[in-house]
Amino acid sequence: MAVCGAVAMSLTACGGGSGQHRAATTGGQHTDDARPSAAPTRVPGIGDRLWQRIPAGTRQVVAVYGAGPNSPNSTVRLFTKHGSTWEGTRSWPAHNGRRGWTLNHHEGDQRSPVGVFTLSDAGGVLADPGAKLPYTQSASFQAPHYWNKASWHDFDYVIAIDYNRVKGTPPNDPTRPQGQSKGGSIWLHMDHGSGTSACVSMSQARMRYLLRTLDPRQHPVVVMGDAQDLRA
Repeated sequence: MAVCGAVAMSLTACGGGSGQHRAATTGGQHTDDARPSAAPTRVPGIGDRLWQRIPAGTRQVVAVYGAGPNSPNSTVRLFTKHGSTWEGTRSWPAHNGRRGWTLNHHEGDQRSPVGVFTLSDAGGVLADPGAKLPYTQSASFQAPHYWNKASWHDFDYVIAIDYNRVKGTPPNDPTRPQGQSKGGSIWLHMDHGSGTSACVSMSQARMRYLLRTLDPRQHPVVVMGDAQDLRA
């Protein structure tokens, strides 16, 4: 298996750095049991532009609410559709690109792409924790040890965000259909305490929960961006 684009190339969207976490407060309190008082008929904080891109069959949404357009801090909320309403079942602190967000992501900009992306494949250094998505375990996910030590375990668990990649392949498949300049290897992965190069990161416990919860039969997607772009 390719080493996430020979590691240095394909892992550039992820990892690196250290620092203290100051998460966003958008979308609810940071608790594993944060639930809204009334179930909405659409995911809160998502405007028409992005809402129209969510596939009709989607019943699981991972919403990433960025603290600001240039902030590395964000909040992840998991929503599940029941009938015609969406229930927010979990809310967690997270990190995104260290320079914030962009509507036109390209390689090396250190910003996470704003948008709606399917979630179809997972993997990591560690053994499958019971993922419902197809899971590839391989040492090839290991972050290079010339990176800051805080980032060595970033890819113990990953979920591929389907941005400029081929769905149905392991997350570290280096193929980029839109070309190298558009970036790629953008994942949900484990947190090292500060912003990433473009990925979204959270704690090991939260990654394990998502891996065990996201179900391909529910057509899960991630909706991600800073609050202003999410509301557009």
